[in-house]
Amino acid sequence: MKYSVRAIALAVFVFISMTASAQKYKGVIDKTVAVVGNEMISISSLEEEVQMARSQGQSSDATARCEILEDLLVSKLFLMQARLDSLTVNQDMVEGQLTQRLDQVRTALGGDQEVEEYFRKPMYKLRQEWRKQMEDMSLTQQEQQDIASKVPEMTPYDVKQYLDSVNVDDLPVIPVKYQLSQVCLYPDREAAKIAVKEKLISLRERILNGEKFSTLARIYSEDPGSARKGGELGMASKSIFWPAFSDAAMSLKPGTISQIVETPDGFHIIEVLEKKGDMFNARHILIKPQYTIEDQEKAFARLDSIRTEINNQALTFDLAARFYSEDPATKTNGGQMADPNTGSAYFEIYQLKPQDYAAVQNLKEGEISEPVASLDNEGRSGNLMYKIIRVDKILPAHVATFENDFTQLAEQVRGGQQVQAVDSFIAGKISASKIYIDPMFKDCEFRHDGLNDKVRKAE
Repeated sequence: MKYSVRAIALAVFVFISMTASAQKYKGVIDKTVAVVGNEMISISSLEEEVQMARSQGQSSDATARCEILEDLLVSKLFLMQARLDSLTVNQDMVEGQLTQRLDQVRTALGGDQEVEEYFRKPMYKLRQEWRKQMEDMSLTQQEQQDIASKVPEMTPYDVKQYLDSVNVDDLPVIPVKYQLSQVCLYPDREAAKIAVKEKLISLRERILNGEKFSTLARIYSEDPGSARKGGELGMASKSIFWPAFSDAAMSLKPGTISQIVETPDGFHIIEVLEKKGDMFNARHILIKPQYTIEDQEKAFARLDSIRTEINNQALTFDLAARFYSEDPATKTNGGQMADPNTGSAYFEIYQLKPQDYAAVQNLKEGEISEPVASLDNEGRSGNLMYKIIRVDKILPAHVATFENDFTQLAEQVRGGQQVQAVDSFIAGKISASKIYIDPMFKDCEFRHDGLNDKVRKAE
């Protein structure tokens, strides 16, 4: 499965609780507490944000409410300017976010009817309200990005000026970075897959012969979240599962048992209990391929032999990766590893898998690790692989310098100027805009002085 249904339910519970609380508040004492141009902020919308902050462990005292109100006021300024600039909503992004929110809420509550009953509104009305929120957010984000993007790229002269003016204690510290290469072998995956399939076929036959799916799921399933519930996942949108899992489940009639289904999480058999439109409730038994000590010993022996050949200069690491490595992402470039998120060839410690860092942390440049068991980047948790790792280069931790870290310094300087540009925009808009803030917030100390002036004028 793509996501843990339990995790989604917990996350959406926060959203639902927040929204329900705001609705209750709104029905009792809702009032407008701030106006920015033609944009209004109600106390119910303020309380929604307060509830969200509280759910994340943040303070919800008077000071926090002042900070949240200020954030709402500033977002309205960006929204007004976005409309003046005739920015258009990114509808693809909005529709994607709206679909995700609807799927999560429907999954948490059990379907469209349950959502309508909980929020006391028809689905079309909820869609309208949530789409409006996301459209406003799209415009606000675009306006902020537009302001920041107008700050030009930094030249070497700009960076040198920055270095001449800043205290050395304020310069960024560049953490230690590693450039690494690897030769990878997988265990005998085909044999492990055959063993898993044989086990699931046996379990499927036992179910068809009268044993309870739920009982066998509790005993054998390797999905801890659902195993203790007899494999049951709960009513959920098909979009939250891996496509192969959803396709198999949606093709089943309630009460029937699927053939074996493979996803990046492992192998499943599925029983659909109920279907509603594009939602379903199903049980499943998940079993993952298991590997033996003999598998590891065999792979380690082969990797150790390759390592010896490299150390004896009978083979280069580059050629070893090209000829022997089974990792398609690195074998064609001599085994050089790259961060899958950034594409960078350098890794900070936190970016390395714990197993990989443990293997290289005491090595010097040019040295090769002993064989180690690690994980690839597939699925949610990765698949087992065995590897040797060479430390190609180590960049020690150091205070940033012009010669070695121009890119990082240029990014920092430009980032600071972008913050200044955004702050200048806010200050100018506060001064030029019609803003009303209810006197109930007269004790607030806003970060932007112009807002403090506005609230005092309202008294």
